[in-house]
Amino acid sequence: GLIMAEKERINPFESALKNFEMAADILDLSENIRNRIRLPERELRVNFPVRMDDGRVITVTGYRVQHNTARGPAKGGLRYHPDVDIDEVRALATWMTWKCAVVGIPFGGGKGGVQINPKELSLTELERLTRRFATEISVLIGPNRDIPAPDVYTNPQVMAWIMDTYSMMRGYAIPGVVTGKPISIGGSLGRNEATARGCVDTIESAARRLRINLKEATAVVQGYGNAGNIAARLLHEIGTKVIGVSDSRGGIVNENGLDPVKVLQHKQETGSVVGYPGADTITNEELLTLKCDVLVPAALENVITAENAPKINTKILAEAANGPVIPEADPILFEKGVFVIPDILANAGGVTVSYFEWVQDNYSLYWKEEDVNKRLREIMQNSFDAVIAVAEKYKIDNRRAANVYAVDKVGEAIRVRGIFP
Repeated sequence: GLIMAEKERINPFESALKNFEMAADILDLSENIRNRIRLPERELRVNFPVRMDDGRVITVTGYRVQHNTARGPAKGGLRYHPDVDIDEVRALATWMTWKCAVVGIPFGGGKGGVQINPKELSLTELERLTRRFATEISVLIGPNRDIPAPDVYTNPQVMAWIMDTYSMMRGYAIPGVVTGKPISIGGSLGRNEATARGCVDTIESAARRLRINLKEATAVVQGYGNAGNIAARLLHEIGTKVIGVSDSRGGIVNENGLDPVKVLQHKQETGSVVGYPGADTITNEELLTLKCDVLVPAALENVITAENAPKINTKILAEAANGPVIPEADPILFEKGVFVIPDILANAGGVTVSYFEWVQDNYSLYWKEEDVNKRLREIMQNSFDAVIAVAEKYKIDNRRAANVYAVDKVGEAIRVRGIFP
């Protein structure tokens, strides 16, 4: 219990700063630039009323943070969760700055959140909360300033309400103010699969590099939400044998391979992948240490620790989730020769297709799904090559390389823009 309590006390923003300082040291970044990246540019905290269905009025706290806009408008998700606090939002906004820089899209990092448990709200209460929050942060957001997106417990419907609220205040439709919208009001084809697809694109690059034939390889996927189940399906389509998958209730394994689509049907019918016919049940802990060629953590953060890292038995570890590997585990994996594709690269497909959505909205010109996927693949594989080149140049692990590559781009944008006025 004590270890967990220690873990929970880790301040996520301090961790984000540690990663940044490490990269800044390797780059020998000047103090001026460091100071301007360390702290977010803008932080808005709002306390606002929401009328409940029974007539009561509650006061809710929300945040929107713009970490850095040197490379373009702020971009990042909006989460509804009871544990949302300012340091979490700051950390996630910082993360988004690096993610956008790694894939070279012209955005900076932003993030927002509302401190609420959405499972306790009716649909009408959720809508009133969303519209009021959108009104509160309308001083900051806009298609050329700050573009929110879905995140934990928010979805396309929530984005539609924000887009409508913002548009009503301006007097005309502005679809580009948020991404992750329903297709009917300017959402992009391919957005739903983007995170998983971008992740698989980088796995293909890694496999080519390590001379692994994915048609003869095995894969394990932890987490069977949006990113996990789609990644499993795409790997299966390439010809990779998916031998184990899991969700929050446990995992299943079959050395002869699972059919990800049938597993998803089973999960939709029963609420979990556990109990899938013809597979053995295992724990999430055991699943992570299965012998495989590709391991995809697509669930929560901090699942690979200093304790279980020595037992990881994969060639490629592709981080579809944010922060699945704790910092202490990185050197262990590096020593073992595990090829890690870090989260700010592996799962940047989501923000990349969000960028495509924003471009389509701004031009009112929409693309075919195969065009979206082709452009995504090109960006993911070029970014992969760029990060690996940095890893080789500085002789560092891939995570540090991704951070160095991103910090370098942001630092350069700040340097060349100078200081106004």
